[in-house]
Amino acid sequence: MENLSEKYYITIGLEIHAELKTNSKMFCSCANVPLEDSPNKNVCPICMAHPGTLPTLNKEAIQKMIQIGLYIGADIANFTEWDRKHYFYPDIPKAYQLTQYKYPIVSNGKINDWPLTRIHLEEDTAKSTHDQGNHTLIDFNRSGVPLMELVTEPQTFEDIEVAAKACSDFAKELQLILRTLDASEAEMSKGQMRIEVNLSVTKDKNKYGTKVEVKNINSFKSVEDSVRYEAKRHIELNEAGKKDEIVQETRGFEENKRITVPQRKKESANDYKYFPDPDLPKLYLHSLFNLKEIEEDLPEKLPKIRQNLKEAGVKDDYIELLLNNTILFKYFDKVKEEIENRDFDKEKINQLINLSVNYISVDVSAILQKESENSLVHFIDEEDFVEIMEMILNKELSSRGAKDLILFIMTELSNEKMLEMAENDMSAREIAEMKGLIQKNDKESLEKIIDTVIANNLDQFKELEEQIKTGNEKLIMFFVGQAMKESKGSGNPQMFTEIIKEKIL
Repeated sequence: MENLSEKYYITIGLEIHAELKTNSKMFCSCANVPLEDSPNKNVCPICMAHPGTLPTLNKEAIQKMIQIGLYIGADIANFTEWDRKHYFYPDIPKAYQLTQYKYPIVSNGKINDWPLTRIHLEEDTAKSTHDQGNHTLIDFNRSGVPLMELVTEPQTFEDIEVAAKACSDFAKELQLILRTLDASEAEMSKGQMRIEVNLSVTKDKNKYGTKVEVKNINSFKSVEDSVRYEAKRHIELNEAGKKDEIVQETRGFEENKRITVPQRKKESANDYKYFPDPDLPKLYLHSLFNLKEIEEDLPEKLPKIRQNLKEAGVKDDYIELLLNNTILFKYFDKVKEEIENRDFDKEKINQLINLSVNYISVDVSAILQKESENSLVHFIDEEDFVEIMEMILNKELSSRGAKDLILFIMTELSNEKMLEMAENDMSAREIAEMKGLIQKNDKESLEKIIDTVIANNLDQFKELEEQIKTGNEKLIMFFVGQAMKESKGSGNPQMFTEIIKEKIL
């Protein structure tokens, strides 16, 4: 299809829901465990909407909303209240949802330079499971879970790909903010964060087209694909003279087919018959919460973290990998602080930080993923980790040796000998020596190993001598590999290479 998007303007607004991490639900004392395996375990008369029950407010959820607002530089309302949003579905037991309409807790602010309209607090619905038969099962564990809803201002784009990328980048940054603040796990595959795209297309930059909402998108890729599909659908209908077929409606995104499909006519605010809830108190947040204190306790903002890591020489890919894993990032931060507190020059600090990023992002991360169910997996003390990095830098520990040492320390606590080491406060160096991992740099002992390897591979050595004359040094790596094997990984590969060359010359 011809790239018709050049003739059109695509306007998009995002609505994003995220379940907040709190001990209890929004309006009752039931445990906030929406992914509980046992259906309808965390329920009570309040979240099941029994007659005569009264809701109570969750202070922790309100404070998390204030933290989010302050972190993105938004305005925190002084006055706020809760409203009833009326609609009937089997998964909402009251036949209305407690939400915020006119007076959200957070307004304005920006994420990725995309202005926000508001962020308000409400309760989540129950979870419906549609059986292959003629019935639906409902699990109310999720009913009443604190739910944040973020609404952006509309943004206009002139290119479909730019629009799609901007939407997924916004959602990724929001997810990262929520995880940085420990406000939400925001795991899209688990329904903890859900995205809705409101999109319209027009030829007139000063007018909006007919808006369509694509609901409950559960992956970043699907965000991009739904924008692409819906924008192209609108453009094609316009080009075919079928503009009237674009109606204001709610559509769903079909993961398998990568298309959007109609679900229902889009409701307006009047359809919900909002009115203030009479059972919940109106709040004056600036009196109830110390905003200055909350702001001072916030973690460093993401742009500043990125800038600091870049200045330390950390590559962009590693920065994003660490930022998207809260556990790894907190550990790296401790290691980085330990390095910076040592009496090292700037060059060595940067070298150690980059080595640490590499091993934490690759090796530590892999061990945690593989051994996630093993309760004995533990992080290496940051002082010991820095010592391991120093040994690598000083060529006392090979890359293979470092990997083996990290794996041993992180996963062998159940071993009686390891427990004894921990009790005796053995350092990483002492454990490396005990395991025979310290790299040998003594030329005389390494030369003996090379002699043994050559004696066992005389034909290959003669071939190497001939290849060297033509400038081909590939076979050297075979001998280095054999020497490393003979030394059980403790030899210095660079010195092995030099010794082999000397013997040929």
